[in-house]
Amino acid sequence: MWRRTRSFFAETFFQTLAGVGAWHPFANPQRHGVEVERDLAYSTDFPAWQRLDLYRPVTRPKPWPVVFYVHGGAFHLLSKETHWLMGLVFARYGYLCVNISYRLAPRHPYPAAIEDTCTAYRWLAKHIVELGGDPTRVAVAGESAGANLITALALATTQRRAEPWAAETFDTGMVPRAVLPFCGMLEVTNAHRFGERRRLPGWVDGMLRDASASYLHGHPQEPSETTALADPLRLIEELGQGRGRIDRPLPPFFAPVGTRDPLLDDTRRLAAALDKLEVPCEARYYPGGIHAFHAMVWDPAARRCWRDALAFLDRSMRPLPR
Repeated sequence: MWRRTRSFFAETFFQTLAGVGAWHPFANPQRHGVEVERDLAYSTDFPAWQRLDLYRPVTRPKPWPVVFYVHGGAFHLLSKETHWLMGLVFARYGYLCVNISYRLAPRHPYPAAIEDTCTAYRWLAKHIVELGGDPTRVAVAGESAGANLITALALATTQRRAEPWAAETFDTGMVPRAVLPFCGMLEVTNAHRFGERRRLPGWVDGMLRDASASYLHGHPQEPSETTALADPLRLIEELGQGRGRIDRPLPPFFAPVGTRDPLLDDTRRLAAALDKLEVPCEARYYPGGIHAFHAMVWDPAARRCWRDALAFLDRSMRPLPR
């Protein structure tokens, strides 16, 4: 009962915010030299879910660098429609943005979301040239649950894994040039850990546990080989401990988070784990920032976060020498 109530209010809030924002004159893509193509199917298995939007920077010369974006929402909320702002921002600055939806838990628990993320990425790899994108300049980005999914995706492109959908993604050979996990929930199991270091409001602790219970519905709530890619942070830490193998180098990471975000520790752990592997990671901590503060673009900290993220992309996505 409480889980459904929390989910209802959270989804209503974010859908209302996204809907109201879309009416603002500055939300018009044409004002920013952006063209949007909506609801392209990246698979026909689950047509109501497996769709994406393309945000094209039509005033910029092709081929465009690409940002593949995966929305958050605790694995059981929201969609590409609530995250139109991210597509618009990246496209405004010259990136072809691929903004996807995926199957939501608990109706579709693990591995549905990461399987769909990998399927959409394979669709991109197949069509990127005809879309005007540069296959050598692809970044993956997402916030919260989406940060989890794009970190797992990065592992699937660099680690030959047993999961068929991960193995097929590895076989595309298209490794991201950059990974941007904003305020990530990077380990879904052991959701109680967030409240152990510091006391959390009951509704926040409840939402974190809801995310874990929904995504892992029908699976163990503790770390398990069957749900390994639900915990990409744990896999990266294990690589630093000499467990597991990496077949291709991990790309650089940009990992922003607010200091008031209950998920803060996952970004700290990610930065430490990548440092141990000698993988470049720019972890940025924004004082006073709450969860997903970067979506509140009227806030100076959010604007600073976007400037930092775009500067990181500019450095990471320069054309390769011919």
